[in-house]
Amino acid sequence: MPMKAKYACSYPNCPNTIREGRYCAEHKTKASREYDKYNRVNHSLYYGSHWRKVRTAYVNKHPLCEKCLERGFYVPVDEVHHILPLDEGGTHAEDNLVSLCQSCHTKTR
Repeated sequence: MPMKAKYACSYPNCPNTIREGRYCAEHKTKASREYDKYNRVNHSLYYGSHWRKVRTAYVNKHPLCEKCLERGFYVPVDEVHHILPLDEGGTHAEDNLVSLCQSCHTKTR
């Protein structure tokens, strides 16, 4: 069976060629660190089992979208939204949560 063709490393201005993956060995960890730094949020820090319990309790108390309810529509909740995001100092406290349908949650982002 023939070998897979080599192609360029995806790291900017890298002259190395590779047979699989996106980055050469030299740039693999560096690219991963850069990606983590700017793009990933460690959701397990914020949304673990404690969050699932808080969310379930909040949905039981507020089973309808609160924004739609203000306008007179009865739409079941799809998302529990943090008014002040956790990474900006918000908490899982009830006064920082609002139950929303998918449409209203998309509009608040």
